[in-house]
Amino acid sequence: MSITLYVPRDAVALGLGANRVARALFSGAERRGLDVSIVRTGSRGLFWLEPMVEVATPEGRVAYGPVTPADIDALLDAGLAEGGEHPLRLGDPEKIPFLARQQRLTFHRCGVIDPVSVDDYKAHGGYRGLEAALRLGPEGTVGEVRESGLRGRGGAGFPAGIKWNTVMLAQSHQKYVVCNADEGDSGTFADRMMMEGDPFNLIEGMTIAAVAVGATRGYIYLRSEYPQAFATLKEAIANGIAAGVLGDDVMGSGKSFHLEVRLGAGAYICGEETSLLESLEGKRGIVRAKPPIPALKGFLGQPTLVNNVMTFTATPWILEHGAKAYADYGMGRSLGTLPIQLGGNVKHGGLIETAFGITLREVIEGYGGGTFSGRPVRAVQVGGPLGAYFPDHLLDTPLDYEAMAAKKGLVGHGGIVVFDDTVDMAKQARFAFEFCATESCGKCTPCRIGATRGVETMDKVIAGISPEKNLTVIADLCEVMTDGSLCAMGGLTPMPVMSAITHFPEDFSRAGDLPVAAE
Repeated sequence: MSITLYVPRDAVALGLGANRVARALFSGAERRGLDVSIVRTGSRGLFWLEPMVEVATPEGRVAYGPVTPADIDALLDAGLAEGGEHPLRLGDPEKIPFLARQQRLTFHRCGVIDPVSVDDYKAHGGYRGLEAALRLGPEGTVGEVRESGLRGRGGAGFPAGIKWNTVMLAQSHQKYVVCNADEGDSGTFADRMMMEGDPFNLIEGMTIAAVAVGATRGYIYLRSEYPQAFATLKEAIANGIAAGVLGDDVMGSGKSFHLEVRLGAGAYICGEETSLLESLEGKRGIVRAKPPIPALKGFLGQPTLVNNVMTFTATPWILEHGAKAYADYGMGRSLGTLPIQLGGNVKHGGLIETAFGITLREVIEGYGGGTFSGRPVRAVQVGGPLGAYFPDHLLDTPLDYEAMAAKKGLVGHGGIVVFDDTVDMAKQARFAFEFCATESCGKCTPCRIGATRGVETMDKVIAGISPEKNLTVIADLCEVMTDGSLCAMGGLTPMPVMSAITHFPEDFSRAGDLPVAAE
């Protein structure tokens, strides 16, 4: 009897020894005369349980984790092949509370299928969205995206349907679809998980977009720090061309769509769409002034649809199930599901996909299990390095674009980083300025000079040099950066700085108790 085992190839699992576990399973099974096949999947996103091994049984999959090579013999002896009892046995992975409470629309295949198999993707519902788009045509497809309420998941939250409609209506002999996969925010990994675990979902989403807006070429702009995602995407694209879901005649429709992966050079600013396009054209990644917008004049001066990985990967589900089904999730103007990435000082870090409206406290305590250190939560940063720091009394804020904005925060790409009560918020505020100074493209003065002066001034505050006066300078500096920067790099840097000063003033006044140095 052939036994099918599933071992993740996700970067986190690899870092925790998944390849060694797979080799140990092969050799252990061989010694016992077992006929074993191992499918290398993505991760389901329960990172504290990685590497999580699953076995197919007549009753369904049974999971074990976290597994090390030293556990393999004991697992096989305990009847791993039949889902036998063992201290590492987790049972049906779908019933693990962390996963069972989620509403997985975008990530429902991640960790389940062979990422580079077109057949496995189709067997789990893949390409039904594209089939629907081909039936609906461009106007109908764009209408579904618009009616679904899908907003850009990269951070800006701009309605996707409006952007798609603008590119569809633009007149040009050549249009492009570009995926912003330059996932650089601290505490974010949803894009990477998707590209490593279910790349055809992204490929299908981009193909749907191409059919809708009239594009024939597409590019995935990938951050250079994702070598596993790069290799997986290239293999998936090659397999997609061979299977006829990419190329000159997509699924026999007569539509052409050619897709390439391009590696960035590691610049955070290239997560901004116009800097990304500059880099994609082989130039230095510098922000372009707008207008014109990329939807009208983007890559090589042609109409270009630029969306984030999570935006494109939401569209196959929308087209398959309909706009209303998607819009039934969420709240207010934040519709659908949000892939939340929970990290930092937390017991159970990982990927949580659920409808908009869940509170930060529910995420951190209900899913994350509190801090890893066991100490009280003091601060939570939402939305990457340019997101606000929230104290305990704001943790009941719903994860919703408008609710977060009302509290002077942002959802961003859905990354949540937890800090316990040992964190020094003055140093975190300094880090925000330092990060901006390092990553600024340098085009506009408020960002280029403002961030550098911010570091210098914050150093004075931390050293106890006239803290009150220098905090006034910081506030003025932040106002200039917010109002005068060309893009969100400089415009949002004040958000973490001012939220830290507002909510944790004791960390800034404390420095004033120290002996004052000469200015």
